[in-house]
Parts: sequence; C-alpha cells; structure tokens
Amino acid sequence: MTTNYFKLATPGVQGLQAYQPGKPVEELEREYGIKNAIKLASNENPLGPSPRAIKAIQPYLNTLARYPDGNGFILKQALAKKLGVELDMITLGNGSNDIIELVARAFVTPNDSVIFSQHAFAVYPLITQAIGAQAIVTPAKDWGHDLTAMQAAIRDHTRVIFVANPNNPTGTWVNKTTLKTFLEAVPDNVIILLDEAYFEYAIEFPDYPDSLQWIAAHPNLIVTRTFSKAYGLAGLRVGYAISHPDLANLQNRIRQPFNVNTPALVAAVAALEDQDHLNQSVAVNREGMLQLSQAFDELKLPYIPSAGNFITVEVGDGEKVYNDLLFEGMITRPIGGGYQMPKHLRVSVGLDEENFLFMEALKKVLNRQL
Repeated sequence: MTTNYFKLATPGVQGLQAYQPGKPVEELEREYGIKNAIKLASNENPLGPSPRAIKAIQPYLNTLARYPDGNGFILKQALAKKLGVELDMITLGNGSNDIIELVARAFVTPNDSVIFSQHAFAVYPLITQAIGAQAIVTPAKDWGHDLTAMQAAIRDHTRVIFVANPNNPTGTWVNKTTLKTFLEAVPDNVIILLDEAYFEYAIEFPDYPDSLQWIAAHPNLIVTRTFSKAYGLAGLRVGYAISHPDLANLQNRIRQPFNVNTPALVAAVAALEDQDHLNQSVAVNREGMLQLSQAFDELKLPYIPSAGNFITVEVGDGEKVYNDLLFEGMITRPIGGGYQMPKHLRVSVGLDEENFLFMEALKKVLNRQL
C-alpha cells in the first residue's frame, strides 16, 4: 500500500486520539484470568434498566427487519408530556453524545471557536478538534466550571459554549444563581449547550437548577439529557435535547435518519413511566455515595463532592492504582491525560456489596505502597 490515508484525513482528525471507554468486564476477565470482576468505571446504573423497559422491548423483537420511526414520535410525545415542552422543541440522539456532535456540526466551522472548561467531558475537545475549530479552555475553579471565566473568554468568533452540569469526571455542579447570571450575560448569538447527563441524580440538590424553565427567555440554550445513566439504558444509546424550535429544527436537519432504534424508543418510553424504579436508582446512588465518601474519609483520601453517580478520589498515582486494582478484579477510571488529573480515580457508585469490595481492594492496593 503506497497511499498514506492518514494524510487524506482532515487536519483535525489527523491529530485526534480516539475516546477511550472504560474497560469491559469480559476483557478484564479474559486478559487477567479473573472471575466475577466488578466494573465501576463508566457511570452505569448498578440496578440496570426498569423491568418495564425490558418487558416493553419484547413484542418488538420480531420487527427488527423494519426501520424505526425516524421521527421518534412515541418518545417525543412521552417526553413532551413528562417535561411540559412542545414536540418541536425535542431532538433525539443516539445517546446525548450524538446531540453534542449535532450541535457542533450545525453551528461551528473551522473559523469559529468553542469554549469549555478544564477537566470537562472529553467529548467536547474531541468534536472541536475534529471540526477544526479553535478550542478555548478556561481554567477550572475548585475542579469545576468557572462561568465568569467562560463568559470573559467569549470572542467574536465563539459559536458554542459547553457546560456540563454536573461535570464528568469531577462531579461538580453549577448552582441556580450562578447559571442564571451566566445565561443573562452570554450574547444571544452564542449557543450554550448545557449537558445534563446526570440530571436525575443532581436534581436532589436544593441549589441545582431546573434549566428547562429558562429556554423561553434564553433561546440560545440547548439542554441535553440521556437515558444512559439513571434510567439504566446505556446499552441502547438514547438521549435527547430540549431547545427553542428553531434550534431543534437545525439539529434535526443534520441528524442521521433512524439514529434511535426501535427497542431504544420503546424502552425509553417505558422507563419514563416507571417512576418507582427511577426513585430506587437515585436512592441506591445516594446511599452508595455516602458509603464511599465515608470510607474515603476514614482512609483520609481527598475526594470531590459529586452530584452525579460517581465520585472522584485522590489516590496518588492514579494510573498505577488503577492498574493494581485490575488485578483485584476492580475496574475504575484513571483520569490523567486529557483530563489533567493524574492523581485521581473516578469511581462509579455501585451496589452496597460492590462498593464494599471496591474499598477492600483499594485498601489492599494502597497498603502495598506503604
């Protein structure tokens, strides 16, 4: 082969490093000869999906030869009723990551800039670089977003600002007052994408905003949410955005046909209807977060208070501790590299027994280093 195909790629893609997901359980068990490994790496719901969602999928398994409803009407209708919004304000995505890319591709060119925070979700720099736009990265404040700095960073060529609330991987969140002040200060011609993937967990906090109420006054606001986290449907990949109808229209113009499959559509509708399962998921997370934070306190390990379903803890050499934990059958997430947090691990909140076994493994690993 004489052609260098890498040189045929756009400059942005040539320099990209692919997103690295959490190690699958099957891979760890295969490579290390381990049984009953526990994965606390990808912020998944340890309870799994609602039984209603699983049941709802069954009648549709014989229809898989048919394309799904490309408009996703049944899910849009359910979301509109649940959230009190109009159908034309909704964009469906193959996970909320899909919508993040839709927004970037709809509004950002290589001549434009995108603003996001240090330690923010890895997809923001990836899509910005892929488009070839300028990334303006503002310094974090107490591991979280400094919205004053983000506002000050706006330039004439700025088109999109990504705000993760809560932020992954730090778990930090922006309160109602701070976010409202920010929305009022940002010019109308700059799109604010508010990434609320962990909304169902964070809404328990009294100072966490219900941002949908602000879309009417701030039509440049796009709010994204997902069924991958609290609803336990990560394997089906379904997310959505709520925005002004004009912004939703533009996103839907470039959205891939049939980007949300039939099982995902029907499972998401059923999950929305199962409030008891959602409440149980949030309760399990609340109890697990307390369990882990108290254990970290006992070990005198600094951690970042989190409004998500994960907690980020300082362990020294994060990569080494991560690798040592693999031998104990524990998969966590090191966040050095692009996240610039080499001393930390991100740990998803699991079931009570999973959290206990993780802490026992962590103690064993840390004791070896003494």
